[in-house]
Amino acid sequence: MSNEHPYELLTPDCVLDAVEQSTFLPDGHLLALNSYENRVYQVGIEEAQPLVAKFYRPNRWSRETILEEHSFALELMAQEIPVVAPLLNKQGESLLEHKGFQYALFPRRGGRWPELEDPETQYRIGRFLGRIHAIGATREFEHRPTLNIESFGILPYQFLLEQGFIPSEMQQQYRDLAEMIIEKITENFASLPSLKLIRLHGDFHPGNILWTDSGAHIVDLDDCRTGPAIQDLWMLLSGDRKQMTIQLSEMLEGYNEFYDFDLRELHLIESLRSLRIIHYAYWLAHRWGDPAFPHSFPWFNTPRYWDEQILTLREQLVNLEQPPLNLGPA
Repeated sequence: MSNEHPYELLTPDCVLDAVEQSTFLPDGHLLALNSYENRVYQVGIEEAQPLVAKFYRPNRWSRETILEEHSFALELMAQEIPVVAPLLNKQGESLLEHKGFQYALFPRRGGRWPELEDPETQYRIGRFLGRIHAIGATREFEHRPTLNIESFGILPYQFLLEQGFIPSEMQQQYRDLAEMIIEKITENFASLPSLKLIRLHGDFHPGNILWTDSGAHIVDLDDCRTGPAIQDLWMLLSGDRKQMTIQLSEMLEGYNEFYDFDLRELHLIESLRSLRIIHYAYWLAHRWGDPAFPHSFPWFNTPRYWDEQILTLREQLVNLEQPPLNLGPA
């Protein structure tokens, strides 16, 4: 298998053969779904509902790490939390292999983005997250990574500089801003020495919540990891400080019915946002050898992109100096 283009051997026939190997009978219908880190397909099944087949990017996660993701999803589903967990075969296995690819099958679940401006939706999402975190806090991951400054901030910005992605005339600006931001983030985390870290969804943005009239389906635990609870909340916030405060208040009303949120973690919102901005650029750069990335992200790695990145980091440096959202006493 090619190290440069890990999915070049994942042909439609390979996908269908893998599904058939797992005892399901494909009907030949195959639809590629919106996924870049992994490859995900909707596969038609004879006389049954379609399935979703997820092929993990080779050499990204170990087998133990993927199985821990599956175990967490199955644990949440067993507690009647609407997480879409992998299917088990007759041998009770969730992680399968075919021609060098590790893959899993999931039931297909539909839905739309949640209406995050709606207070009732915010409250219900808060309840889901409170239940997830209450279970996530009961034990620790053994193999999944921890969200930290080193892997989400320091290594990514250094990679971007060392690998020559940033134009030479902008490198010093980018370096200075990144280092000032990392210093401030380090101070913010250090100010919370007793910060509780729990098992998280890890990438809880609106696109991973499939909303229906009867409720939600929570998908894609591929980035589940250990970290502070606020990581699963802040990506759902938008607008100015007043709007974010209202949104977060509604979510925490539902959240606190199942798990007590530490209000000190509000101090980390802009730190986590800054880390995500730096890490996202790194992710695109790190995957640039995959043909799907230049095709899907043509705006990346242009002078305009790096101009905008520098402007965004300047704005984040200002945001990091602002006081945290104020929700009042716990």
